Amino acid sequence: MNNKDNIEEFLRENKPIVKDDPTFLLETNRRLRSVEGIKAEVDRQRVQGRMALIVTLVIGIVIGAFAVFIGYMHPFDLEQMKEGFLFNTLIFLQTWKQYLIIPVAILSVSLSLVLSSANKRAV
Repeated sequence: MNNKDNIEEFLRENKPIVKDDPTFLLETNRRLRSVEGIKAEVDRQRVQGRMALIVTLVIGIVIGAFAVFIGYMHPFDLEQMKEGFLFNTLIFLQTWKQYLIIPVAILSVSLSLVLSSANKRAV
């Protein structure tokens, strides 16, 4: 709305020459409303995208923390299990458990940056 007030003030100060067309102001107002509608849609999509990013980062942190927990605390004896998805997952976690905290830390820092940038825009 502030831009609309600025445009009206600019037009009042400079007094542009307009043809005697009664539909000019109606057409101008229609165009302003359509621009405001586009701006509202862009803002809505930006909010949805930010929410999707935040949800994705939180899910990544939860899954990563769970993987780290399983990697360090799993109660399974790997000698008894010889095949399958669970066996392969546990072998992977056992092999790379010292590096699993790195993606969780990166996701945590990313989430904090996204949330802090949202607070700066709101102010």
